[in-house]
Amino acid sequence: MRRGILPPILLLSALIATASSGCAWISKTSHTAPSGKPPAVSPAGRPPAVPPVVKTPDVSPAEIPPAVSPVEKPPAVPPAEKPPAADKLFGDGMAALQEGRFERALELFSGAWQEKPGHPGVAREFDGALLALKKSGDAAHAQGKWEDAGKRWMGTLRYITHPASNWRSYPFTRSEVQAKVDRLTSALTEKALTAFRRGELPAAIADWKTILAYDPGHEDAARSLRTASKQLETLKKMPPGK
Repeated sequence: MRRGILPPILLLSALIATASSGCAWISKTSHTAPSGKPPAVSPAGRPPAVPPVVKTPDVSPAEIPPAVSPVEKPPAVPPAEKPPAADKLFGDGMAALQEGRFERALELFSGAWQEKPGHPGVAREFDGALLALKKSGDAAHAQGKWEDAGKRWMGTLRYITHPASNWRSYPFTRSEVQAKVDRLTSALTEKALTAFRRGELPAAIADWKTILAYDPGHEDAARSLRTASKQLETLKKMPPGK
């Protein structure tokens, strides 16, 4: 046999041996293939466990305390607005009128008119107050209350020409009222002079004071009052019996 040439039997044996070893390898690898199950996870790689939810026992509505509502503050009360000055004066005048203080009512009505010319309340009440004042003067004169009569008639003269007065509709004129005052003053002056001549100085002084009470500008009464008062003081200083 020549060197380098293998007999056919040996060549066949070698092929068989090679094929057997290859099949064994394939069989081994097929047994080590990964299975379909997921690989086990190590404890370190597991996510943290979620604690179970604790369910609270149900509470009936009667056991639930009512919610305390916040205490509401009462609304702030705005300060009362003051009435206008004219309305305030008119209101005071109406109060005086109801009390029978007619001249004071007219004085307040005049103030209201000055604050608000054409004030409807004053326009409505002024004439009635003036008529009542004049009438009360007549009543005082009839009762022998000379000072009250003079004051009320002088008040009538003072307000009869006021812009709120409808004097044309009055049952008297300004001249008629002035004549009443003049007659009263004349009567009191005559009475005072008569008392003065008789030496009744206190009575004379009282009459002249009455005239000045309703007519402070009466010069004759003021002069006569000074004269009578000086004489009375002189008499008081004289010793008795002279």
